[in-house]
Amino acid sequence: MTTATKTAPHHNTLTCYTDYRCRRPDCVARYNVWHSGREQAIAAGTWEPLLDAEPIRQHLLALHAAGITIFRVAHLTGLQYRSVRSFTQHDYNNAAPRRHRATREVAAKILAINIDEHTPGVVNPIGSQRRFRALVAIGWPTLHTAIRAGIHPSNRNSMFRYPTMQARVAQRIANAYDEMRHQSPAKHGISATSIKRAKIQAERENWAPPAYWDEAGGIDDPDFEPQYGITRRQIVAQDASWVMRTSGVDRCGAAERLGVSRAYVDHAFRDFPEYAQAVPA
Repeated sequence: MTTATKTAPHHNTLTCYTDYRCRRPDCVARYNVWHSGREQAIAAGTWEPLLDAEPIRQHLLALHAAGITIFRVAHLTGLQYRSVRSFTQHDYNNAAPRRHRATREVAAKILAINIDEHTPGVVNPIGSQRRFRALVAIGWPTLHTAIRAGIHPSNRNSMFRYPTMQARVAQRIANAYDEMRHQSPAKHGISATSIKRAKIQAERENWAPPAYWDEAGGIDDPDFEPQYGITRRQIVAQDASWVMRTSGVDRCGAAERLGVSRAYVDHAFRDFPEYAQAVPA
């Protein structure tokens, strides 16, 4: 679920438009400027083509051999986990082949990681937590996910109470998730009662299933706020609150930017007062 105080995600980069299908006017304008610049560079012959990704793959394999996981690389570079992983293996979610090309920016970020300067380290646990919950949404009790990931069952809840977790543990959870999301719990000894109980819990808590994360992206991004299971009116209340807090506009201005009426914003704040409380009256 979203909160009234957390900053809305990705509204200062292209990812909100390309990955999350954000269509706020400011974000659309940012994308249009980038796209126009790209077209002009191509016409002028100055556009830099993609690079061969084999050096990236070899570097990632060397890092992994030294104990620096894909999760750790994503954390150090600020890149998405799936984006980094795609250089070493195919995409489990849509059977896409391993990436063979990369932008100069991505290549530079990954190749800049020096084995001698970085330890295996820790990462944010949000991605692991979301993976556990996504599997619950399709009927996998957390006990079985923990066992498949090599985690002691008694630690499966407590490990998410801390702000960080070991990257190697997060990697094991991601590996288990990639396997289990394509498997039927019933065919692996999970009773119908346990499957039903898991799905009911996920529905009650609005935990998004794997299919949602495939569409939305951002499963490892702590700044990404999933909109799964909430109404458009709640989303408008959240976005209006964010616009008003960051831009200083009133409700009319927020409504104009969001492409809705002032009355719709008023109704949204009435139904979800926690968002209205975060902005000046």
